[in-house]
Amino acid sequence: MTTAELTPTAQDTRSALRLITCGSVDDGKSTLIGRLLVDSKAVLQDHLAGVQRHGQTDLALLTDGLSAEREQGITIDVAYRYFSTEARKFIIGDAPGHEQYTRNMVTAASSADAAVVLVDATKLNWADAALQLLPQTRRHSLLLKLLRVPSVVFAINKLDAVEDSRTAFTHIAAALRQFAEQAGIPVTAIVPVSALKGWNVVDASEQAGWCGYSGPTLLEILEGLPVTPADTALPFAFAVQWVEKFSSSADTSQGRRVFWGRVATGGVQPGQAVRIMPNGQTAVVAQVLNHVREPQAVLAGHSAGIVLDREVDVSRGDWLLAVEEGEAQGGLSGSREIRATVAWLDDETLVPGRVYWALHGHRWVKAKIKRIVHRLDIHTLAEEEASQLEPNAIGHIELALQEPLATLPFERSRTLGSLVLVDTASHRTSGALLVL
Repeated sequence: MTTAELTPTAQDTRSALRLITCGSVDDGKSTLIGRLLVDSKAVLQDHLAGVQRHGQTDLALLTDGLSAEREQGITIDVAYRYFSTEARKFIIGDAPGHEQYTRNMVTAASSADAAVVLVDATKLNWADAALQLLPQTRRHSLLLKLLRVPSVVFAINKLDAVEDSRTAFTHIAAALRQFAEQAGIPVTAIVPVSALKGWNVVDASEQAGWCGYSGPTLLEILEGLPVTPADTALPFAFAVQWVEKFSSSADTSQGRRVFWGRVATGGVQPGQAVRIMPNGQTAVVAQVLNHVREPQAVLAGHSAGIVLDREVDVSRGDWLLAVEEGEAQGGLSGSREIRATVAWLDDETLVPGRVYWALHGHRWVKAKIKRIVHRLDIHTLAEEEASQLEPNAIGHIELALQEPLATLPFERSRTLGSLVLVDTASHRTSGALLVL
């Protein structure tokens, strides 16, 4: 089967853009999202009236909804907001800037099509042409690269609060370009903004040529960004999320069980031979149902119900894999040994020998840390030898799995190449893994 045999639905051409804001703490991420919502007329008057403080509108409160966030004036969890313009729809996530909540930023970035990295001009020595960026700005930018976020936009904020906005924008933009080039981060755009005053966010600055910038506003840039393409060119892979034991629609499932989930890679249609991971049994796809239970071939990125030609042992967490493509390329045959980049999110230090739960799709397996290969220095981008990884560190590790997993390198597939490590005792999310 070729991808050309499967026709994408019309929804693929008008998908909403999933984006996040990230960067260091108090750089103005929540305020920026609030400005986008207000100036694009996406906030109702009664909602706007509810975010008043001392007679003034606090835009950050439009996303900081937790009581702890409002008390402390910081973002703790990722808050999602939905808005649209005449050009497109957006799903925007406000990621926290504190190192303590890096795990929440990683969660939001793992499925994002684009990211806006806020840089606070007032926190930097903007008069120095050789200025140093804040560590959290560098860390979040590196995580965006590791998580393969396709479009990265740097928004230099609070330029209305510096004496010489043109010089500040020039020096900070140069530092960002130098860092991005060294780190291999593709930069879509660098734009000066004032989230508080609304300059260059939705509308252009009131001052012509502000900061020496004459390009598009931030919203105009976001309206032109592409969504992440689905992995339709890869072999078929499907993680079983739910098993429907007795279908309510016997004419579509012939009385057999229906396996529901989202197609991770490739596409599925009747007649395909599949192998069940981990038990190794094979079967043929008898029927494919789309998300509204209509018989239809389904591409990667869309939900499907799969009916097999015979009853086999399949349960939640199992994978259905293409037979011919998977065996020919060897990438989906399964392995007990994995090398991966890890973003360590736990409060406890990562050391070799520890055992964690590894979540791949909907499947849980035990994973032992065999070796820590190195740690990434976020300041110099050098790879250093390391025997442990501290909280929020980024490094390379080797894992030994209790059962084989069908993975691909993360650079080929964000779905098949990503895992989550979970502490077996506390059940905390401990690390985000990107398969090498």
